[in-house]
Amino acid sequence: MRRRTALILAAPVAIALLVPAAAFAKDASDSGEGLAGETTDKFVTLFSLGVVVFFFLVIASFSAIQSRLEKRKQQKKAAQSLQELGW
Repeated sequence: MRRRTALILAAPVAIALLVPAAAFAKDASDSGEGLAGETTDKFVTLFSLGVVVFFFLVIASFSAIQSRLEKRKQQKKAAQSLQELGW
């Protein structure tokens, strides 16, 4: 049982130590250039702005959806309470 537990714990550690080394040594001729090409200040700024705008739109749209659902829920509750009172 101890041997099995040790193997289960050692395997992920060994993989975590070996995989990044292979990734770093993959291609040394690219001079650190990423997949999108040369990274300039303008590229980083526009990408970051895009991320901010994306999350703003997601939060705003989900808030609007939640607001409408809450409004429907309140109307349904009000209608049920009026129906219980006999209106």
